[in-house]
Amino acid sequence: MAVYFHHDFYDVYTSDPAAESGRMEAIVEELSTVVELIECEPATEDDLLAAHSTGHVNWVHSQGLFDIAALAAGGAIQAARQALSEPSFAVIRPPGHHASASSCWGFCYFNNMAVSLLHLKRNNMIERAFVLDFDLHFGDGNVNILGQYPWVEILNPEASDRDAYLDEVHRALENTDADMIAVSAGFDHHINDWGGLLLSRDYKIMAQWAREAAERNGGGCYGILEGGYNHNVLGSNVLAFIEGLKDL
Repeated sequence: MAVYFHHDFYDVYTSDPAAESGRMEAIVEELSTVVELIECEPATEDDLLAAHSTGHVNWVHSQGLFDIAALAAGGAIQAARQALSEPSFAVIRPPGHHASASSCWGFCYFNNMAVSLLHLKRNNMIERAFVLDFDLHFGDGNVNILGQYPWVEILNPEASDRDAYLDEVHRALENTDADMIAVSAGFDHHINDWGGLLLSRDYKIMAQWAREAAERNGGGCYGILEGGYNHNVLGSNVLAFIEGLKDL
């Protein structure tokens, strides 16, 4: 299984929680003995402009954040392309699901999910996509960019009860016919993170369901890192999700 990362993601590029020192280290420490990390390459401006306005790309440049944000988007593209042959994951930051075409907030700059799926679609690599966003916070950027396309389904689970939440995810994945299952994987809904709802094993279960849906539909699946801010559990939660994708 391919997992994408770059040492530049260790850099503290802003003062927000997604950029905090130790966050990437917590993940890599858990993954280093399980998977080989493949170096990310930055997205091209053409790929970024498929999802974002020229003005927005220029604004990210003006903030001095273009290089790190383009690197994250590029890692998402690599994971998406690899998913055509095997499940994959991108350990990237900044996150992206709050980035819309011409605006952003919530620690996001480029919409990594939108950039990666639009790359696949523009290159005739997929027919339909299902986006599961289990981050604590509603992925408004994903909806604003990808929601306009009839070939994309998006689920932001809304249930506040753990069992109901998992049932909502399971039913949606059982019913989709999409040939690409893409997961905005935010781990801040964990019982010991901001959301206080999910258990570590739930991330493995949801990954298994995503992989099974992709296999049933003759397609692929991949995940990209969004939120998750308790460094003490973040690494083990990401590992649980990857174990589900790998069927370990």
